[in-house]
Amino acid sequence: MEIVIQPTAAAATTLAARLFVKAIRQKPACVLGLATGSTPLALYRELIALNLDWRNVTTFNLDEYVGLSPEHSQSYYRFMQETLFQHVTIDKRNIHIPDGLAEDILKFCADYETRIVEAGGIDIQLLGIGTDGHIGFNEPTSSLASRTRLKTLTPQTRRDNARFFGSEDEVPHHCITMGIGTILDARQCVLLAFGKNKAHAVADAVEGAVRAMNPASALQMHPNMTVFLDEDAASELRLADYYRWVYENKPERAD
Repeated sequence: MEIVIQPTAAAATTLAARLFVKAIRQKPACVLGLATGSTPLALYRELIALNLDWRNVTTFNLDEYVGLSPEHSQSYYRFMQETLFQHVTIDKRNIHIPDGLAEDILKFCADYETRIVEAGGIDIQLLGIGTDGHIGFNEPTSSLASRTRLKTLTPQTRRDNARFFGSEDEVPHHCITMGIGTILDARQCVLLAFGKNKAHAVADAVEGAVRAMNPASALQMHPNMTVFLDEDAASELRLADYYRWVYENKPERAD
């Protein structure tokens, strides 16, 4: 696990974006795992500005709320369309986002896993982290071997996401999410975390024990994992100075 600490979220995002640019340019038919929420917005803006060729890129999103139509203002389908897909040359047939209105959710989840395999697996997976350590919607106590499935959101996650809905009462109780095992199957993982409110979860995930109570801690087991942080999100890391030294003295940079 490589920890990259930058002075600002913008600087960290620019470095992370380079990995996605490299993936698309080196493998035009690459498979990207994408995330939603406020954290990846700047990264998507950077990718859009570069006018990359997305025609052969395939994408799989991490999650979606159950019960929201694609047209709902807070659906992740709509989020991805408005923040990325409408602005790049991707073929809409190559876009995969969990269906929150699926009649048979269990079958949909199994089929989603199959589609990932048929696409050749995910080359690079983008992740954020919740204040309780969740990745995707894999809440604390999620199995570290879990696959795409139906999950019940914790009160903490619903409180955290209420700002997007207007009130906590409007936040759905359930979701479809890639599992931790699904995420760990990606060839490369990139996690972004910014702000003081993420500092405790980040420190626990990076330097704590690998355990289901902090789902992001499972990323310690990934062979090609990079965590991009601003100073605030890195503020509780005991070995922050070491991570800075390692990055500054790398023989080669991933850019």
